[in-house]
Amino acid sequence: MSTKPATEDQIEPVIGLIGGSGLYDIEGLEDKEWRTVETPWGKPSDQLLFGRLDGVRCVFLPRHGRGHPLPPSRLNYRANIDALKRSGVTDIVSLSAVGSLKEELPPGHFVVIDQFIDRSFAREKSFFDTGCVAHVGMADPLCPRIGDVLEGQCRELGLDVTRGGTYLVMEGPQFSTRAESNLYRSWGCSVVGMTNMPEAKLAREAEICYATVAMVTDYDCWHDDHDSVTVDAVVKVMQENASRARALVRSVIPKLGAKRGPCYAGCDRALEHAIITAPDKRDPALLKKLEAVAGRVLNRR
Repeated sequence: MSTKPATEDQIEPVIGLIGGSGLYDIEGLEDKEWRTVETPWGKPSDQLLFGRLDGVRCVFLPRHGRGHPLPPSRLNYRANIDALKRSGVTDIVSLSAVGSLKEELPPGHFVVIDQFIDRSFAREKSFFDTGCVAHVGMADPLCPRIGDVLEGQCRELGLDVTRGGTYLVMEGPQFSTRAESNLYRSWGCSVVGMTNMPEAKLAREAEICYATVAMVTDYDCWHDDHDSVTVDAVVKVMQENASRARALVRSVIPKLGAKRGPCYAGCDRALEHAIITAPDKRDPALLKKLEAVAGRVLNRR
């Protein structure tokens, strides 16, 4: 993707937040309204919460639905990203509970991820299909501009944070075997979780800037001096992380909400040369479904 500085007209960002169902309980959120957003890909995980924080428009999506009724493999990732796109979202901050694969990333630590290895296999991973084929670049799957803000605000809040790391996305819903955990460590992965793919791929296809904060809850099952991961242990640390996550969101939204030009990393222009199907071979039914996520390039005359 291009790394040239933005020089075009400025935009007013709309910030999307994907995470736990308590993420939106932050001080100062005004004009709150839950809305049902319909998409051609089916239903999102839940209604979306629209609001303003310090004048910045923001949209919250509980990834697993309020009360956590949906497992990772059953999330409608396409509907979630489409719903955020058609709600005007330009920047997504994703917060996810993860297991640590490194000694130096203990429970309670935050990691601003910069890479993924996708080992999921039971999910729809693209908006594009037969009748309109596209190949977006994923060499750098996360927006460094948002990552800079996340790292800076973590440090300003005094949170334990590491910038950079690889998130191994497993299918789940079971936790890793010890052999798998050690395999992922041998690959140099930093954390393991179940939710950020294909979320990041779909955000790229939708030309939305996307970044992840991985919140460590456990050492998975590789660490001889720590118990293997359990739901009780994960929930306990998640509850401890919740207030820190809300404080981070509270500080990040105003920073990301300042008017800006196009993303210097090119996330918001990912489809510029990605669609390969000839115009006369494109499926009208699929094009209609792609209107929200790809209309910028598909509607050119």
